[in-house]
Amino acid sequence: MASKALTQRIETEIPAQLFAEMQSLVETGWFRSVDDVVLDALRRFLESHREELMEGLLREDVEWGLRGRD
Repeated sequence: MASKALTQRIETEIPAQLFAEMQSLVETGWFRSVDDVVLDALRRFLESHREELMEGLLREDVEWGLRGRD
């Protein structure tokens, strides 16, 4: 039995001009839906900042380790 990918719904507000640009991408066939535009943009952002994000998490872990279990 194939498992369905878990998803999480979020709600946010974006500027009207940005939304219009996203709709234009859908209307011209670049994406199937505005949801797909948002998912692709988020995925690309996280991929391009992955090293920076991981470095920050590691730094937090080291600082926590140096302070001990308070």
